[in-house]
Amino acid sequence: MKINKKITFVIMLCIGMVALQSFKYQQRHDDDDDKPTNLKILSKDISEKELHNIMKSFSMSLGVRCNYCHVAQAVPGQEHPKWDFASDDKKEKITAREMMKMTMAINAEHLSKIKSMGDPLEEIRCVTCHMGRTTPIISVDSLPKKPHEEKH
Repeated sequence: MKINKKITFVIMLCIGMVALQSFKYQQRHDDDDDKPTNLKILSKDISEKELHNIMKSFSMSLGVRCNYCHVAQAVPGQEHPKWDFASDDKKEKITAREMMKMTMAINAEHLSKIKSMGDPLEEIRCVTCHMGRTTPIISVDSLPKKPHEEKH
């Protein structure tokens, strides 16, 4: 009988922990405005999941975190900062918008012509030129060196 009580206690404890984590996650996201504002390039009816996937792609492509383009302010006593995603106060966000316009134009106007010639290139993305850096690789000299080239 004691084993059943212990098992029941452990199960209830696990359920409680999952519920608490779920509540904390929901509370953190309820505090954010669910509908993004100030979208100028991305669709205004973009889903939260799509938006997060795009932002994650930007982050990984440039090797940065959200605060590279977005305004974040620390809140005393809280683990997470208060984000102002709508703010245009950072020049990096303005630059990102221009880069998005540029890649969209290249993909639509130029790569579509190359695709029609049978080239398998699908589209360019941030990572195509940035390769994990904040500035695009713009010359052969800025390409990462191979280990055997560094010894010379």
